[in-house]
Amino acid sequence: MTKYFDVFNGDADGICALIQLRLAEPLDAELITAVKRDITLLQQVNATAGDRITVLDISLDRNRTDLQRLLATGANVHYFDHHYAGEIPVHGNLQAMINESPDTCTSLLVDRFLNERYSLWAIVAAFGDNLVSIAQKYCSELGLNAVDIQLLRQLGELLNYNGYGSYIEDLHFHPASLFRALQHFDDPREAYGSSPEVAILARGYAADMHHISALTPLFVTNTAAVYQLPDEAWARRTVGTLANNLSQTYPERAHLILCSDGQGSLSVSVRAAKTHPYGASAFCRHYPEGGGREAAAGINRHPEVMVGDLIADFVRTFGSP
Repeated sequence: MTKYFDVFNGDADGICALIQLRLAEPLDAELITAVKRDITLLQQVNATAGDRITVLDISLDRNRTDLQRLLATGANVHYFDHHYAGEIPVHGNLQAMINESPDTCTSLLVDRFLNERYSLWAIVAAFGDNLVSIAQKYCSELGLNAVDIQLLRQLGELLNYNGYGSYIEDLHFHPASLFRALQHFDDPREAYGSSPEVAILARGYAADMHHISALTPLFVTNTAAVYQLPDEAWARRTVGTLANNLSQTYPERAHLILCSDGQGSLSVSVRAAKTHPYGASAFCRHYPEGGGREAAAGINRHPEVMVGDLIADFVRTFGSP
C-alpha cells in the first residue's frame, strides 16, 4: 500500500506551497515539518518502494544523502524548492522543480505547476518570503484592490513570523497544526477573516514587534548593518521579520541579524541588499549549518565566542560601496 509523505519548511512559503498542492490533490499524508531553520527533514522519512514523497522549500543540498537513500529504496520524490541545491541528481523517480532565482519562491513554482489554480496562496507566500514587489505584480495582474493586497500581505507576514524560533516551543503554533487549520480554505482572504489561529498570530505579532521597535544597530553604514537580539523567545520569533522589514526600509543595505539561543550559540539571518539581491547563500554556506538562497540566508548555530569574526566577514563581504 502506497504511503504518502509531505515534507515542508515551517514558514509561509512551505505551508502555502503545500496548501496549494493539497487543494488540487487531497491526500492523507504524513506531515514532516519543523521550525523554519530545521531543514534536514528528509532524514525523518522512512519510505519503501512505490511510496510518494513531496518535498517543499528545503535545500536539496542539505538533504542530499537522505534524498539518495530514499530514491534507492524505490520511493518517488517530487521536489519543489528555490534554495541552493548544488548538483541535482538524475533519477527516474525524482521530479525536481528547482529555481534558485532571487525573484521566485517555492509557492510560485507550485503555482506554475498547477497552472495558477490557487494563485492567491502563492501571493501570500511571496509576501511572507519578502518578495514584496513580485507579490504586488501578481496582485496587479489579478486586479486585486488595495484592501485585499494588504490582507494577503499581512497573512503572509504572520505565517512567516510563526516559523521563526530556535525551538518549537518558541512558536505560537506547530507548522503542521497551522497547515491543518488553513488547508481547507480555497481563498486565503477567508482564512484571514475566520481562522482563530490567524487572530492569535496577529496578537502575538503586535506584542513582539513592540519589543523590536526600540532596537538600534551594533554597526551601520550606507551598505551594511548589524543587529543583535537578546536571548528571549520574542526575539527568536522576530528575527526573520526584523530582517525582512529592514531590507524593505533600507534596500541599499545588507543586514546581519544575530540572536542568542541561550546555549552559547547564535541564530544568524542574512539579507542581501534589495538593490543587489545576491550573495547571502554563498556567505552563509561558508559556515557550518549555513545555507539559504541568493537574497536571504542564515546560519542555524554559530558560536557566540566567534561573533567578532563573523561580523568582520560580513562587513568585508557586503560593506563595500
